[in-house]
Amino acid sequence: MAKRKQKKTKTRRISFKYGTSQKKKRKKLGLRLPSLTSILKVLTVVCVFAAVGAAFYFAEKYVGSTTPIETGPLVLQDVPEWVSAELKTKILAEAGYKNLELNEKAAQLVAESLASVGWLDKVKVQTTHESIIIKGQWRKPLALVKSGLNKFYVDAELVVLDFVPMPNLPIVQIKGVSVTKTPAVGQVLESQDIAAAVTVLAALSQMDKSVTPDRPLLEEIDSIDISNFNGRQNRHRPHIVLYAKDNTEIIWGAEFGTWQKHLEATDEEKLSKLYSYYKEYGSLLGGAKYINLRDPQNNVPLPIDKYY
Repeated sequence: MAKRKQKKTKTRRISFKYGTSQKKKRKKLGLRLPSLTSILKVLTVVCVFAAVGAAFYFAEKYVGSTTPIETGPLVLQDVPEWVSAELKTKILAEAGYKNLELNEKAAQLVAESLASVGWLDKVKVQTTHESIIIKGQWRKPLALVKSGLNKFYVDAELVVLDFVPMPNLPIVQIKGVSVTKTPAVGQVLESQDIAAAVTVLAALSQMDKSVTPDRPLLEEIDSIDISNFNGRQNRHRPHIVLYAKDNTEIIWGAEFGTWQKHLEATDEEKLSKLYSYYKEYGSLLGGAKYINLRDPQNNVPLPIDKYY
C-alpha cells in the first residue's frame, strides 16, 4: 500500500575595550593648604563613582550585543493538504520553544521535543538565517477507535495518534473493540482485531487511489464492526461488517487472508464486487439494505488485479 543547508547564522559579537586613564601626579601640599586637600579628596570620590558607572554602562552594552539578534519562527514544510489547521498548531506548540537562537542547538531541541508527538516520523529540523524549518513524514490517520472516554487514531501501520479533529479526511470508526486505556502516542498498537479492521480499510484506501481517486468510496463509510472478530460471538455470523453513512450493511466476512478457511470469496473478489457496485450505482447509499461480499462467484471479473 502506498503510504501516504543549514546556514549557520553568526551572531555578531561586539567587544568593547576601554582603558583607565593614567593617574595624574599630584604635588604634595603641606598642612598650610587644608582646603585644597579636601577638595581633591571629594574630586577623587566623584571620579571613582564616574568610573564605576562607566564600567557598568559598557558592560551592559557588551552583554546586550551578545544576545541573539535574529530569532525566527518555527515553520512546517511539505505539509500534506489533509493536515488540519488545528493539527499544525498542535505540532508547532509541541515544539515548545520560542525566541530560539538560530543555530544547531535550537534545531536539536526542537527535534527532541517532536520525537514523541507521533504525527511526524523521521523528523528533520534545520535553521536558516530567518527561521527554523521542520520537515518529516506525516502519519495519516486511517481509523478512529473509541472505548468509553478513550478516543484515538491509528494509521495503516497501527501507530497510535492522539485525537485532533480532521475534517479533511474520511476516517472510519472501528466498533466492537474494548480498550481499557489509551495506548501511548507514537507506539504500535498490539491488537489483532483492530489490525484486521485496519487491513481492510487500508485495502479500500489503496483501491480509492487506484480506481476512484476523484470520489473515494471511503468517504461513504461510517464504521467497521469487528465485535464478531474471528467468530468470537457467533462463528456463523460475519466476522467483519462495514456500515455506510446511511447504515447500509457491507458484509465483508473473514479477515484478510482467511477467506479459504471460511469458504468465502477471495479478498480480491470482495474488493472487485464492492467497487463494481460503487461504480455502477454511483454510491453505496440508499440503493440496498445490505451488500454481501462473502459469496464466491467464479464469473466475477477481477479488474483490480492490476491495482491491488
